[in-house]
Amino acid sequence: MQAFIDFLNGVIWSPALIYLCLGAGLFYSILTRFAQVRHFKEMCSILLNSSDSDKGISSFQALAVSLSGRVGTGNIAGVAAAIGFGGPGAVFWMWVVAFLGASTAYAESTLGQIYKVNENGQYRGGPAYYFERCLGWRWLGILFALSSILACGVFLPGIQANSVGNAVTQIFGEGVIVSSSFGEVGSTKLVALAVILMVLAFIIFGGIKRIANFTQIIVPFMALGYIVMALIIVFLNLDKVPGIFGLIFSDAFTAQAGFGAAIGWGVKRGVYSNEAGQGTGPHAAAAAEVQHPAQQGLVQAFSVYVDTLFICTATALMILITQQYNVQGSLPDGQFIVQNVDPSTIIASPAFTQMALASVFGNSGPVFVGIALFFFAFTTILAYYYIAETNVAYLRRALNINISLTFVKLLIMFMVAYGTVNTAGYIWNLGDVGVGLMAWLNILGILTIFFMAKPTMKALRDYEEQKAAGVKEYTFNPKALGIKGADFWEKRYDEQQAEKAADK
Repeated sequence: MQAFIDFLNGVIWSPALIYLCLGAGLFYSILTRFAQVRHFKEMCSILLNSSDSDKGISSFQALAVSLSGRVGTGNIAGVAAAIGFGGPGAVFWMWVVAFLGASTAYAESTLGQIYKVNENGQYRGGPAYYFERCLGWRWLGILFALSSILACGVFLPGIQANSVGNAVTQIFGEGVIVSSSFGEVGSTKLVALAVILMVLAFIIFGGIKRIANFTQIIVPFMALGYIVMALIIVFLNLDKVPGIFGLIFSDAFTAQAGFGAAIGWGVKRGVYSNEAGQGTGPHAAAAAEVQHPAQQGLVQAFSVYVDTLFICTATALMILITQQYNVQGSLPDGQFIVQNVDPSTIIASPAFTQMALASVFGNSGPVFVGIALFFFAFTTILAYYYIAETNVAYLRRALNINISLTFVKLLIMFMVAYGTVNTAGYIWNLGDVGVGLMAWLNILGILTIFFMAKPTMKALRDYEEQKAAGVKEYTFNPKALGIKGADFWEKRYDEQQAEKAADK
């Protein structure tokens, strides 16, 4: 099984997907005239003036839910892996992915809003919905729904849980060793697993509202705290900062681990971390209550900045400034190109980050990383659950079959338990397979949608025209824009016009 997963992972994450991710981001950046830069101020304004409804959540809550999916172990362990296998230059390529990916996030999240539905009093949407409603390709919607359930319901939760278990073990020790079907497991890890499962069950059985209420408090708090810790390290080592940035930029093109390794690991972990193009963000975006679809698209573009330019960069600077990392070559012998710490340190783990904080804050450093990992990973699991639930809801309608949502909840909980007690390498590779499948389907889909209908560009131009006209309340009329299949917005626009006529 291990060999098959490694083979499948190599096929899915071929250079073709890497260049497709970068190409899609560049494509939408040019078409939107770099809206991710031009509308930065507008992104912040939308967040500060958002509100929810009985059927949907606010833009800020949607940002928190999507950030809970974007901000996970990839920001801590994933950045460490990118540096460990791709060298410091991999950080530069993560930045490139974030900048270009922000435009991809705008496109996919705007599509999520345009083609969302009101299903049993709750807003739902995502790639499966816009593939069917915009392209008329129900088969592609079903294929994406199946792949996302496989990825977010089966593969990805284990990654987050695995990193939490390892971090807790490093802080508190193994405890009493217990024999299990997966080998020997420390009692400390089992206690951590029990806590995670209890809290997880309480929240996911409360639906999207409970998930949104939880994440809107936890996500900003954990992100700000993590960035503050990184800033302390930066200020204590200001003299080293110019050299670190110089190393990142120079190594991006004359890479220690090889030019291909720097790009490959930087792009893979960048895509894995900020999720732009994967098709995960549109699910939370569709649940938001907004006046115009483009608004939530811009908010989701901002979330990519928060994830990669802020949090991932914080991790990278901590590791590089303190020099608590190794760089391993791609040769079969695994010879280290750079060796600053114990060669037995696991690269694909939070170890580099914990060691970086420990070098400055002592024993409290690893403890803080463990706490950050717990919340980062836990909120990501919540986002994965919501994505899996949304796609199960889609399949129930598309295939006219009755799939219990309780089954999805139990499946997530089982995979969390499985991932916690299993080995890191195996779990990470499973996650890469899931992410890659979703990314392939979604990126090809949103590029096809552009060439067939261009709804994201029409929505952006419509929003910019209304903003320039100084309207107090935005409206969205898909019929007037030549956008078909946006039944929710057509109905809303007709209701708004009927209310205006009645007021007269």
